[in-house]
Amino acid sequence: MFSIEHEFDATVVTLIDEGEGGNLVDDVVINAFEDCITLEQVDPRTDQIVRITLSLSQVRDLEAALDLPEGVYRLLREPKDSGS
Repeated sequence: MFSIEHEFDATVVTLIDEGEGGNLVDDVVINAFEDCITLEQVDPRTDQIVRITLSLSQVRDLEAALDLPEGVYRLLREPKDSGS
């Protein structure tokens, strides 16, 4: 299950673990800002929020990685059109 909220400066997606069995993990909160994405989850050992920040380039690489086999890759970006 997940929820989506649109705030002033970010879109917030919360992922709620509804997996089967007793090994459920805490919610993951994803904040999509204009220039980065953050992922937050409570560490049950310390009861503190752990935050990971990804640049938009890293998010694009992650998106591509989900559909590729094992290996090392570099995505080549198309040059921006100069408008000529």
